[in-house]
Amino acid sequence: MISTFLHQRPIHNPFSSQYLLSPRSNSTSQRPMSIFNPTALLILLSLLVVVGVFLPWAGMPDLIFSTTGSPSLTKWRHYSLAQAASFVAKNGTVIVCAVSQPYLPFLNNWLISISRQKHQDKVLVIAEDYATLYKVNERWPGHAVLVPPAPDAQTAHKFGSQGFFNFTSRRPRHLLHILELGYNVMYNDVDMVWLADPFFYLQGNHDVYFTDDMAAVKPLQHSHDLPPPGKKGRTYICSCMIFLRPTTGAKLVMKKWIEELQVQPWSKVKKANDQPAFNWALNKTVGAVDLYLLPQEAFPTGGLYFKNQTWVQETKGKHVIIHNNYITGFEKKIKRFRDFGLWLVDDHALESPLGRL
Repeated sequence: MISTFLHQRPIHNPFSSQYLLSPRSNSTSQRPMSIFNPTALLILLSLLVVVGVFLPWAGMPDLIFSTTGSPSLTKWRHYSLAQAASFVAKNGTVIVCAVSQPYLPFLNNWLISISRQKHQDKVLVIAEDYATLYKVNERWPGHAVLVPPAPDAQTAHKFGSQGFFNFTSRRPRHLLHILELGYNVMYNDVDMVWLADPFFYLQGNHDVYFTDDMAAVKPLQHSHDLPPPGKKGRTYICSCMIFLRPTTGAKLVMKKWIEELQVQPWSKVKKANDQPAFNWALNKTVGAVDLYLLPQEAFPTGGLYFKNQTWVQETKGKHVIIHNNYITGFEKKIKRFRDFGLWLVDDHALESPLGRL
């Protein structure tokens, strides 16, 4: 490490002849000090110790995380959500996901499917740890941002755990911020795959577009209104695929979602997640906000698409985004994607802006 540093940053050698000549000596009596002189060796050793102590603190982060032609670590640490949204937005729209390091394979799989629909340039990855921030921006500069504070854990969290709640409960704040910046925003979980372009289905000028998380089959021409509440007194809308316009109504829903999360925090007895709070927010603002339920045949829940093959065949060619939910665990999700030909990273990683991770 020390030798590399000295090679990369040449310094003036204080023991070279031009620095060791006595000003009182004439040209015939000037003799360079030998580097093997005990005094010179002691000075050199002291210099090496100083470099060895201070280099890790002064130069290591940039040496580790900077790459040729890439912005430094410092830039990404201070890269704001406003800067990132401005950089990626196309036609006033941003596509957002939130990812921690263990989910990077799913991020790559999702990005491949989006790239096939030519919308990858709109994608903004909200990194939930610094490892993800650096990795994405190393491969795809400017497309990842971390909104402090970063969650402590850098591991995948099981659905229903406090870590999962902490991870997902930040979502409405991110979305509200982007709306307040004036952008349309689409949010996706990264355990999704695009089979077609979803923007064709975002018709009209509604405030909030969403999908039903119920596996019961709906008529092909079903209503686009918010469905009636279920047994728990609320609807079962999925918080994993949302499109919002920067309207007063959409902002109201996000603010209400944040409030509901504060009212219903996670506990060991009540292992909450962000989705019930999103549904309560929709139910409590339904009269004041223009809501739009997307068609089930285009945006099916995993409980329908992966478990009802009769329905899949009847609606073949109409599927747009597939969500790999109704199952937990990395390996189980990957196996299911593979079984249905939707795990794209094995053979098509180079289609992702991140390449092969």
